[in-house]
Amino acid sequence: MIGAGVFAAFAPAARAAGSGLLIGLAVAAVVAYCNATSSARLAARYPSSGGTYVYGKERLGEFWGYLAGWGFVVGKTASCAAMALTVAAYIAPGLGRAAQSGIAAAAVLALTALNYRGIHRSALATRVIVTVSVLVLGGAVVAIGVAGDPSGSRLSPFPGGGVLGILQAAGLLFFAFAGYARIATLGEEVRDPARTIPRAIPVALALTLVVYTAVAIALLLQLGPVTLGASADPVAQAVPSWLSPVVRVGAALASLGSLLALVLGVSRTTFAMARDRNLPRPLAAVHPRFGVPHHAEITVGVVVAILVAFTDLRGAIGFSSFAVLIYYAIANASAWTLRGDRIIPALGLLGCVVLACTLPLGSVLTGCAVLAAGALAWLVRGRGRARDN
Repeated sequence: MIGAGVFAAFAPAARAAGSGLLIGLAVAAVVAYCNATSSARLAARYPSSGGTYVYGKERLGEFWGYLAGWGFVVGKTASCAAMALTVAAYIAPGLGRAAQSGIAAAAVLALTALNYRGIHRSALATRVIVTVSVLVLGGAVVAIGVAGDPSGSRLSPFPGGGVLGILQAAGLLFFAFAGYARIATLGEEVRDPARTIPRAIPVALALTLVVYTAVAIALLLQLGPVTLGASADPVAQAVPSWLSPVVRVGAALASLGSLLALVLGVSRTTFAMARDRNLPRPLAAVHPRFGVPHHAEITVGVVVAILVAFTDLRGAIGFSSFAVLIYYAIANASAWTLRGDRIIPALGLLGCVVLACTLPLGSVLTGCAVLAAGALAWLVRGRGRARDN
């Protein structure tokens, strides 16, 4: 979660809501908490690779599990491309699009090779990257406060956006929060998942919210919502010039951390869907030595490496948010069928639907079209099976 989102999502959120992005951040956090709670309950009940794909299938039926898995795969594949492009944009801001696409593709393939060696090496790399990222973000916030020119007047007018703008900002900022479910998608590779996963998800979410709130306030006080909304690299612009190179390196490392976890999570959901024959069966192969779904990992890496030549970062954020909000809507609906508290799953389901519908129109239409295509493929496959039987 502490990755490219904190460097990329505040700008479009500021364009949508102005200073009201702070309210949007709170709304996104509430929805994310509901989703995290539902995911943790389901992960403890079904500690299997695949996340909501498994939960939806077990609690709601085959179609809803498939739709969740399809939404996750397509949405997070777009996110992978966005993260890779963020890496290139920060480490090579002066290069053209073709050169940045080449750098992004190289980053994807390098991290795919790392994941191929097993989850323990991936986890170690993630810890190193997150530590560096948090130190850089903390340094940026302190530098803005000490050496910058923060002013409360830049928050005026507050909130600066209507209800629709705030909800749209919340939907865009949800892109930055998404990530806690990746813990659940690794259920088969975690020791004592019934204890570990329900503890890890809310702790990770809470720590991330603290970091995001501090960064958002610092950026608004230093840049103001108009400048923030127009900036491609707001954190680098907000800090003193001598710190900007350090921030750019930190942004690249944070994006690499996001990309590492994204490729990991998407490949595991792809593996789970292929194991159930909802995707091509060869994608379910497991490496005999490293114990990873190597065909799925290679396929995801190659697809993302191709996508970076055609994907726009800002459009990818909106599309990814829509698809992942639908994914979590199904997770909340699945958790609602469990015994116990149903208020949080109900609130999470409502929040996901509202935020998905208030995203930019282009993202909503594209997301609906891609999900409809996936649903059509499922229906065709089902009819083919019926004829075979």
